[in-house]
This record gives sequence, structure tokens and C-alpha cells, in this order.
Amino acid sequence: MSSTSAVNTLLSSTTSTTPTYSISNILAASSGSSTTGIDVTSAVAAAIYADRAPERTWQADQTTLTSQTTALTAIQTATETLATDMQNLNTLTGPLAARTVTSSDSNDLSATAATGTATGTHTVVVNNLASTESWYSDLASSPTAELPTSSLTLTTTAGATATFATGTATTGTGATSDNLNALATAINGASLGVTATVVSDSTGSRLAIISNSSGTAAGFSITSANYKGTSWTSPDIPTGATLGDNSVTLKSSAGTVTINTSSGETYAQLATAINNATVATSYTSAKASLAGTTPLTAGSITTIQDGSTGNTFTYTAPAGATVADLNNAIANAVTAGTLSANVTGSVSGGNEVISEGTTDQGITVSTNDSVLGAMGATAGATKPLGLTATAGSDLNGTNLSIASSDGSSFTINEPAFGFTEAVAAANASLTVDGVPIQSASNTVTGAITGVTLNLLGSSSGSVIDLTVASDASSVSTAINQFVTDYNSALNLVNAQFTASTTTDSSGNATTSQGVLASDPTLVSLQGAMEQAISYVATPASGTTTTVSTLADLGITVGDDGTLTVDSTTLDNALTNDPNDVQNFFEGSALNGFANSLNNTLNTFTDSADGAFTVDLSSISAESSSITSEINDFETGYIASQQTLLTAEYSAAEVALQELPQQMQELNSELGFTNSGNNG
Repeated sequence: MSSTSAVNTLLSSTTSTTPTYSISNILAASSGSSTTGIDVTSAVAAAIYADRAPERTWQADQTTLTSQTTALTAIQTATETLATDMQNLNTLTGPLAARTVTSSDSNDLSATAATGTATGTHTVVVNNLASTESWYSDLASSPTAELPTSSLTLTTTAGATATFATGTATTGTGATSDNLNALATAINGASLGVTATVVSDSTGSRLAIISNSSGTAAGFSITSANYKGTSWTSPDIPTGATLGDNSVTLKSSAGTVTINTSSGETYAQLATAINNATVATSYTSAKASLAGTTPLTAGSITTIQDGSTGNTFTYTAPAGATVADLNNAIANAVTAGTLSANVTGSVSGGNEVISEGTTDQGITVSTNDSVLGAMGATAGATKPLGLTATAGSDLNGTNLSIASSDGSSFTINEPAFGFTEAVAAANASLTVDGVPIQSASNTVTGAITGVTLNLLGSSSGSVIDLTVASDASSVSTAINQFVTDYNSALNLVNAQFTASTTTDSSGNATTSQGVLASDPTLVSLQGAMEQAISYVATPASGTTTTVSTLADLGITVGDDGTLTVDSTTLDNALTNDPNDVQNFFEGSALNGFANSLNNTLNTFTDSADGAFTVDLSSISAESSSITSEINDFETGYIASQQTLLTAEYSAAEVALQELPQQMQELNSELGFTNSGNNG
């Protein structure tokens, strides 16, 4: 190919509308100078960059829209926070309705009040606290030591009852409990509303039983079966302590005796009385000169307790009955087995004598018949009880031990495994504003509407003043939060209208405002916020108020529209005029300042058709339109242009690579040599 044809080929690969090649390169090629060729990728990229100039404008617009969305969303969030503050100050359960309660005697009484509780002062007298029923057992050596063979019955005030066997016994309605641990488990499993636990110390272990609730309705009692065996030891009493008024009934193989104790007696004195006790085998009437035909007093009662049979015989004299009739009735009771075989009744030496002989276990006789007079034990007609009592002591105090003299069993009206009442169940007793109140719990509700009383101690008749008041701290916090959030929202708005100046490298200054400076929503919001805080409260007809504006609360407006709180003025208003403060924010029907400002803000924050929603939707739509336009431009023009340019530049590159060879061929045809000479 000639050089002329090569140049023509190169030129023919270009378009008339898009000159993409350097003329100097073409001339260099035509003269045979070497060339580095064309960087097709860079050349195409440069051309496409120029073609994308409209896109860069659109992208700049989209960046602005994104900045507007970010700024408007931040302002929307701040405005919604302020609206929430207003809603919080315009509710019957908000901080304006919060209450505090102060007590003139916080050691004996404290209280809390629900929101909205009527303010005022109440008087309370705490007579006594509610108590929880509790009992504890006799001492055992350890939680696992076997207990005496016995049983105990637990009865609740509500009437529930359960019996628990101890030791090796298996009778009763409860499960056998061989030790304290097992007994606690059995009691806890009976669902009696009590909790049993084992308490141990250096002296041994006891079972403690406590009601799950306080008050008399949750009380319970424990009774234990009387002891029966050959030896018994009483629970310890503290060293130096004495007994009280009581009676001890002992029944041995010899008979039954009852020994009374009086206050101040010791175990040693009781032991002496038991050791000296004898069983009467015969009783003689106090009145003499009696005969079988002597009439008895109609309706009189004569009673015989037989130690052998354990039965009690009672004779009520009918009209016309005689002493002989009484004795015949005793004989009939013997025949019937009510009295033992040796019991007799007879007149001897002018006295009525009732005897059981000397082989049975004694009798006890009493009568209220004045004809017979008191039936006293016949002198000399006794036998020893057959028990030995010993007073002793140990580390826990003093005690009494009783043992059978002949190894036979005896009974005592004391439990084999006993319980002592530690605390009796009781209701709390108090008066509130003069009204007597009973409560099963020391936490009392309902005595004062909306107020919960916490009884801590007895006021011993002294009056305690309770004052229910507005919670100034909560209200102050809410008001200060409103001011903070108002300023935050307004500052974000104001920032959009604040001019800022920037200077480029050439010293050219440019002044600009925020991306939303021309947005009518912000202009409207700024004006609405500044207008809303000029609210003036109108008191109800016939009343006056000390708080009608924000300024009365110590809240003032600065030159930039932001608010400042004077805490002293605010605290004074909250302390001295809490009702006026509440009325300013809530009005007479939740229609005060808080409602007014919230309604103003709602025109912007409403999620359906608020100004923010509409504005953001418009920006989003515009941004989406630009995105579509960019996508269409890329697919409709840029893609095809890139393909075309790549092909053209590639062809030109090939042509340029072939030019040197073509130029040599042309020179040869023209007779030129490499040295530049012809011919």
C-alpha cells in the first residue's frame, strides 16, 4: 500500500462530526516518524467523561436532595421529640399528676401516692403493726436425730387441719416424720399456708413454722399429743426463770393426780410435789349422820373419775332420790363396765364412802350436793403415784425429768414433742382521719384513695401527718426537658437560614445558607414555633391565676428565639402555685399550652399529611426522577456511544501501527533511499 493510501485509510476511519485524532500524529505518520500509537481506553474514557456532563449536573442536584432529606429528617425528629414532651405534659398520668407524700414520722409511717391523687393532708395513728404467726419446736440434737414417738396437729384459722406423726409412729393423717428435716418436708407439702424450716445453733436444732401471710386470718395453732412412756424431760427454761400458774396431770399405774403450780415456783418445787404425790383410793362425804334413806338434793351432780377404766361416771339426782339410789347407780355402773369392779358406794358410820379398793389405779370423786357436802379423800386411803421427779440443769437452762419407779408407762399432759408460740398473728390497727382501720398487712391500700401506707412501727397514740403534694421535681424535670428539646428543634431550623462565607484558592468569597433555606416548610415551622410560645392562659371564669405565660414560670425568649429557664422562678411557682402551673399546661380540659403547642407541631409531624411527610415525599420523588433520568441516559446514550468510540479508536490504532511500513513502500516506489538521496 502507498503512503497516500495509508493516509487516506487513516482519514477515512474518522467521522466528520467527531474529530478524535491529532493532526500532528497523522503528519508524523505520513512522514515516517515513529509513533507510540493511541491509548484506546484513555481516549474513550475522556470522550465519555465529556459526554456525561449532563449527568454530573443531575448528580449534583441529587446530592443536594440527599442533604435536604438528611437535614429535614433531623428537624422532623427533633420536632417530634418536642411534640412528645407536650403530650407528656398534657396527660392525666404525666409528671404534672405525679405526687409525693411526706410523713411527719418516717420511722413509723411512710407512704406513696398514685399519679393524679388528690393533694392534701391526712392524719394517721398506728396502734399496732400486723404480725405473722410463728411457732418453734422443742430442741432436738440435730436436724436428722430421731424424734420422740408422738404426733402434732396444725390447725389454721380458716379451719384447715393436718396431723403429722413423729418418731416411729405411723398413725394420723400426716406422713411419718422421723426427724426435723422430714417433718419440715411433710408440713410444707400439706398446703396449709405455712412454711417450716429447720434452724440450728450451738445448742441443737428446732423446727420453725411461720405463716406465709400476716394478719389474724392467716393464724394457726399447734397441738401435740400428750407424752406416754417410761421417762420424760421437760423443755428447758432459762436459768433463774420460774413457772407460772398451771397444772400438771400425771397418770401412772397407781392412778391419776393433778398438781397445780403457781407463779414463782421452780422445777425443784414441782419435783418435790410429784415425788410426794399419792393416789386417793377412797372418798368420804363431809356431812355425817347420813343413812341410805337420806334424800339427795334434786338436780345435784356427783362425778367419779376412774383411773383404771379411764371413764367418768356422772349421777344427776332426780327428785326424791336418796343416798341409797346413788349407791345403786354406782353398782350399776360397775356392772356396765363404766367403773372398775372394785368401786363401791356405801354409808359407813353416818358418812357416804365411795371407794375403789387398793388394787386399781385410784379414783377422783366430786359432788355439788349440799346434803353430802364436799367429798374429800379418806385419810390413809392412798397409795404412791410411783413416779420419781428430778430437777436438773444444762447449758440451756433448767428442766424437769420424770421416770416411772417400776418401769411401767405413765402419761403427762405435756407434749412428747412440743411447740411454743413465738408470735401470735394480729391485724394492723390504725386510724386514718379518725376512721378505725384493720389490715392483715402492714402495707395498707384503700384507707386513703390513691395512697399506699407502709406501716413501720407503732406511733403509740401519736398523730402522724401525711401530706400529699405535687411532685415538683418531676414537673421541673419535664419542663426543663421541654425547653431543651424546643431549643434543639429551633436551632436546627435557624441553622438553615444562617449565612456562611467560604473563600477559594483564588480568594473569591462565596456566601451560602443551609440546603433548606428556601424550603417553605421550614419558614412556616420557624414562625409557628415562635408564635406558639406567646400563649396566654385564660383562667376559668371567676378565678385568677399566677401562671398565665411562660414568663411566669421563669421561661424567657432570647434574640434567636430560644428559651432560657430561671430555676429560682420556676421552683417558686412549683412550690407555691402547683395547681396554677398544672392549669397553664393542661387547661381545664387538657386544652392548655401543651395542647396548643402540640396541635401546632402536629401540622408538621402528622404521619399521614403533615408538612414533613409531604416535603420528604416530594424530595424523594424528585430524587427518584433524577435517578431514572440518569439510568435512561446511561442505557440510551452512553452505552452505545462507548461501543462506537471504542471501535473507531481501535481501528485508528491499527492504521497507525501500519503507517511506517506503508511509508517505506511509498519511498521505495518514489526512488527515495534511507539516506535521503534519490536516484
